[in-house]
Amino acid sequence: MNMEERPETELISIPATPRASTPEILTPSGQRSPRPASKEAKSSTAWTPTSFISPRFLSPIGTPMKRVLINMKGYLEEVGHLTKLNPQDAWLPITESRNGNAHYAAFHNLNAGVGFQALLLPVAFAFLGWSWGILSLTIAYCWQLYTLWVLVQLHEAVPGKRYNRYVELAQAAFGERLGVWLALFPTVYLSAGTATALILIGGETMKMFFQIVCGPLCTSNPLTTVEWYLVFTSLCIVLSQLPNLNSIAGLSLIGAVTAITYSTMVWVLSVSQQRPPPISYEPLQLPSSPATAFSILNALGIIAFAFRGHNLAMEIQATMPSTFKHPAHVPMWRGAKVAYVFIAMCLFPVAIGGFWAYGNLMPSGGMLSALFAFHSHDIPRGLLALTFLLVVFNCLSSFQIYSMPVFDSFEASYTSRTNRPCSIWVRSGFRVFYGFISFFIGVALPFLSSLAGLLGGITLPVTFAYPCFMWVLIKKPPKYSFNWYFNWILGWLGIIFSLAFSIGGIYSMVNNGLKLKFFKPPN
Repeated sequence: MNMEERPETELISIPATPRASTPEILTPSGQRSPRPASKEAKSSTAWTPTSFISPRFLSPIGTPMKRVLINMKGYLEEVGHLTKLNPQDAWLPITESRNGNAHYAAFHNLNAGVGFQALLLPVAFAFLGWSWGILSLTIAYCWQLYTLWVLVQLHEAVPGKRYNRYVELAQAAFGERLGVWLALFPTVYLSAGTATALILIGGETMKMFFQIVCGPLCTSNPLTTVEWYLVFTSLCIVLSQLPNLNSIAGLSLIGAVTAITYSTMVWVLSVSQQRPPPISYEPLQLPSSPATAFSILNALGIIAFAFRGHNLAMEIQATMPSTFKHPAHVPMWRGAKVAYVFIAMCLFPVAIGGFWAYGNLMPSGGMLSALFAFHSHDIPRGLLALTFLLVVFNCLSSFQIYSMPVFDSFEASYTSRTNRPCSIWVRSGFRVFYGFISFFIGVALPFLSSLAGLLGGITLPVTFAYPCFMWVLIKKPPKYSFNWYFNWILGWLGIIFSLAFSIGGIYSMVNNGLKLKFFKPPN
């Protein structure tokens, strides 16, 4: 048969080309992670590797060849660059599902960025005063917003590679061994330490909520604080059975809404009440100058700790599909911008309104303690109980997103050894184990929730320093350029502040007698 006599369907047969995404392997959760079909991209004047395949170029070519080139064009634009895939990623909670979008990014960032640490900001203002307090908070907000943008851009900085976890990016920048040493401890410490602090705060808040609702009708044998910790931990373990990061998007939405609501309620209720008579806005002065200096450093550490969540930026972006035409950094940054507008709307009013309402009378426990101590009889019990209930919901939601990297580490260790995904029972066992380990640590160290300054100092490089160093080492801007100097200076300032804030946090911990609390079990 001659070429002219063959039907078109026999001339060329083009097999379907697979997309460069996480393989569709059935996971224990029963979910797959297919990449949604992309829409036709708008025409652009910028040159691309397939720009020569235009309608004018295709017009003189016969139908079969045109079909071949059109298919090739779609494939090249969809893939863009060949991504090196790790089949193990399809088994792990962070990368099991890649169906995320800008809405999910906003929910996760807002849930991770606003929490109990915001209620401690007026404590920092009590040591810094109006001017230095507002200036420090503003500088920290702008600084961490820049480093978040850096992390979003570095997610796919190297063609063909996605850095799905913060530690992976640190290894690419600092080297395999040094990256693990620099990033693993602060990120795990931030995740596990925050989860433990959430158990303490959630349990104590549940106890106060019960006391407010029940009032004088409470039973003669109420639950102890440790028992409330156990109740809260059990609720966290039940919710932690959701399989992957995308599956907790609904919980992150609940956490974001409750955080915005109770942050607003706390400062509005405080400002609307009469201020205590002996109020003063002068910074607190301690008996000695070194004690005052260390207290100021601890206050700055509290402000640094208010901006957490950067250890989850890479993980959140890893849940999104990414192609040449639709890179993941676009929806991630869109969602992050919306989230941090709301974060600013929460943090600044709480800090300014709380300090205005209580001044340097602010107790070390933060806004909830002040509200309960000064206005428990002035505010209707219903409003007060609703505020505490919203805090409990937010702690339950935040526990899930901060624990997800730890779950991912557990399962990564298991799958690398067995070369198979975790079964439902193994996955549940890891999460039950982690929940009760956090509970036992919280019972043994009941003062962890008051160490915001020390936590802020230890984990500060994750947010303020390491992203700047990573940008220089991976992007390699021209030496001695403004970009080069700017990132090196910011990075080293972050390291210096981290050391100073950690020293201030340790001094304040010892000075406040927390050593004695270690040996005193909670009621």
